[in-house]
Amino acid sequence: MDTLEKYRKLIEQVLSDYAAVPYVNGEFLTETIFDQKCDHYLLINVGWHNGRRVHSCIIHLDIIEGKIWIQRDGTESGIALDLEELGVPKEDIVLGFREPELRIYTGYAAVCEAS
Repeated sequence: MDTLEKYRKLIEQVLSDYAAVPYVNGEFLTETIFDQKCDHYLLINVGWHNGRRVHSCIIHLDIIEGKIWIQRDGTESGIALDLEELGVPKEDIVLGFREPELRIYTGYAAVCEAS
């Protein structure tokens, strides 16, 4: 299995694991969105909480030029750690939600901008 296909499967596994965790607050669903053609992967909440509509992105990952870009990480522990535990090297993980100038201090890939 090539690296791109491996990363797609790992991302889908991690997001599916998060989606399987039930929330105790509110009446909403946690959904996964997997777009392998364009390599966009999301975990979202949809529903109602205290009479208000909930539609929020918890996790947003992209694969860009062979690296996993974390565009949004609403987890407590950090999805980068989950990816590392599954064997993704730090140099293939970009913390896209961090300012480009600060990425060099994170220990992860320090790519400045996505193509």
